[in-house]
Amino acid sequence: MMAGTASPVDQDVLIVGAGISGIGMAVHLQMYSPDRSFGLVERRADLGGTWDLFRYPGIRSDSDMHTLGFVFEPWKHEKTIADGPAILEYLNRIVDERHIRERIRFNRKVVGADWDSATARWTVTMEDDAGGKSTTTARWLYLGAGYYDYDSPFDANFTGRDDFQGQILHPQFWPKDLDYAGKKVVVIGSGATAVTIVPAMSDKAAHVTMLQRTPTWFAIRPAKDGIANFLRKILPEELAYKITRYKNVKMQDIVFRKARDKPEKVKEFLSKQIKKSLGDKYDAATFTPPYNPWEQRLCLIPDADFFEAMKADKASVVTDHIERFDAGGIQLKSGKRLDADIIVTATGLSLAVAGKIPVRVDGALVDWSEHYYYKACMFSNVPNFSAVFGYLNASWTLRADIVAEFVCRVLNHMNQTGTTIANPALADPASLTEENIFDFSSGYIQRSLHIMPKNADKLPWRLNQNYIQDRIDMKTGAIADGVLTFSNAGAVTKAAPAAELEAAE
Repeated sequence: MMAGTASPVDQDVLIVGAGISGIGMAVHLQMYSPDRSFGLVERRADLGGTWDLFRYPGIRSDSDMHTLGFVFEPWKHEKTIADGPAILEYLNRIVDERHIRERIRFNRKVVGADWDSATARWTVTMEDDAGGKSTTTARWLYLGAGYYDYDSPFDANFTGRDDFQGQILHPQFWPKDLDYAGKKVVVIGSGATAVTIVPAMSDKAAHVTMLQRTPTWFAIRPAKDGIANFLRKILPEELAYKITRYKNVKMQDIVFRKARDKPEKVKEFLSKQIKKSLGDKYDAATFTPPYNPWEQRLCLIPDADFFEAMKADKASVVTDHIERFDAGGIQLKSGKRLDADIIVTATGLSLAVAGKIPVRVDGALVDWSEHYYYKACMFSNVPNFSAVFGYLNASWTLRADIVAEFVCRVLNHMNQTGTTIANPALADPASLTEENIFDFSSGYIQRSLHIMPKNADKLPWRLNQNYIQDRIDMKTGAIADGVLTFSNAGAVTKAAPAAELEAAE
């Protein structure tokens, strides 16, 4: 147990969520803070988070698995763009080999988290499937609950949806054993989910139409990484994985920076890729967005499967706006109409901060939009609390890995200094210059800006979007940086002089 006069707890660290973020934190604790007791709570019946929730046809990663995979566990499959079942197998193997499964309490939804400075602990209230309540206590609360609303995806409220006589599906709630053989399918949307569903359903459906309001930038990439597979043959697996991960991180960074610095060059490259794939079926208006690449996430097309379905006349793309649904399909504002037996509304997610959990600090409800990010994972004046919000321009797991290691560094520092409370103290928020770092035009981001925590124009008070810089800062930067204050139960946390904190470390 952590040092100090704090009250006893059921576990030192409580991890909320048994998806990529939660599993990654559990392994990091085993590796870097083995003296810390920990437990996980998961609202679903199985682990995997996103990869257990989404069951639509063709579900796959939209990042390569050498960066979506963990830093500590090589990705061993031949395909670097992996399907959902392969990712779940990877996560389950890690949990079983490292004896983490027995620490997970499934079917436990967290419905409240209350911090008490007098006892230096969190009391977390959970609800089971039958509505029964229980509580558990922890010194540190680690939120790996993801960034979107598991209960309610974005609803575009299309007029006339009650008139439609066929099936309307949202990818977040895909029915088991859906029979779509020989049926006309319209997929509304043009993001990663839509371009995954379209080719996957085209094998059995009569025809699949992707209906988009505006085009999206697509990047064609092989599903198999030839360099990675070659390296695995000639090098030890861990070394091959490390080299491939480094290569892919650098490539992601180069492409993102080039898209920001020379967008016309990137546009030209992406357009040439699609032209080459589609040939005479290419239409510039359909595949030229009104924004620059990486103002929204680039949409990955492994092995050009989306365009192959178009060339085979099994799929098509229509750019238009919806007037209304009718009994047999969709009326478009251009006057055209699309027949449909099944409509898939791949219209996006709704973001949720802190898993929609009411979080209180000494009785006061936390309004996240009034708190600043600290070191991309903690929040101003919220003690012993961390969360993961992945990169917008790179793989989610890259952030999850460095956040987990950073939290372990903080926990170890607390042990060394005999303290039980770590608080990113911000006495005067007005001293910071706020900046919107979410300069992405994606609908799910723009719709949710009002609920998001604040970002300053300088570190450490921002959710940075530069993994390479972040990894160095989080791994080597001083824990006692003059901002993160350390104290014990019942003590008032004040910002201490940097020299004093450095001496304590």
